[in-house]
Amino acid sequence: MNIVLLRRGVKVGSQSLLTVPGRTTGNPRSTPISVAMVDGRRYLVAAFVDAAWVANVRAARCGTLTRGGAAVEVGLTEVPVAERGPILRAFLYQVRGGARFFGSRSPDEIVDEAERYPVFRVS
Repeated sequence: MNIVLLRRGVKVGSQSLLTVPGRTTGNPRSTPISVAMVDGRRYLVAAFVDAAWVANVRAARCGTLTRGGAAVEVGLTEVPVAERGPILRAFLYQVRGGARFFGSRSPDEIVDEAERYPVFRVS
């Protein structure tokens, strides 16, 4: 449902629509995603390492972010594990309801397990 709303230009919370070429077909694949801001930079956080969008981003390293009808081509660079802590904390604080994707883990546990949560810098 969120994909339909986002495609129509409706703003849904902190979500944007991420569209990335599929890693095997090259066909565009879209998923709703929330963007966290840290020191004026945008980041995407995945609560699931095996999410299809993560594999597609790793392969393509670029995509399109659409919000409110405005689409922007972006580069996507995976953040090293050692740098993910502040971004994960910001995501948990900024994205209403975002913590539910991490189960019952506390913010400290999430940061301690940062290798489990891919983070991408948006440029």
